[in-house]
Amino acid sequence: MTKNVLGGTLEVCCTAPMTGYYRDGSCRTDASDAGTHVICAIVTQAFLEFSRSRGNDLITPRPEYNFAGLQAGNCWCLCATRWREALQANVAPPVRLEATNMKALEFVSLEQLQAHEWRSDA
Repeated sequence: MTKNVLGGTLEVCCTAPMTGYYRDGSCRTDASDAGTHVICAIVTQAFLEFSRSRGNDLITPRPEYNFAGLQAGNCWCLCATRWREALQANVAPPVRLEATNMKALEFVSLEQLQAHEWRSDA
């Protein structure tokens, strides 16, 4: 059973669009996941533009990969290092802690993630 950063069972991040390294909606990972796609984020336009400027265009549709492109407000399992870079650039998107894999704690602190926790009532 995969754990989240709070020590509970890892929840599904998003199924529309279908996300995750395994494209099963969950931010699960294994040794073959070079990007460590473990942080469940609600992407913002600022983050999407930042990611594109860093060479990872998540906006443009890529039909050959069955990827429709992301828009602000979509959930997505992000690479832990990209989220950390975005944090350092002050454009880190909010995260869903219950759907963020505990593996993320090898890259960022729980406090950093909690400071960017997404709240549905915000």
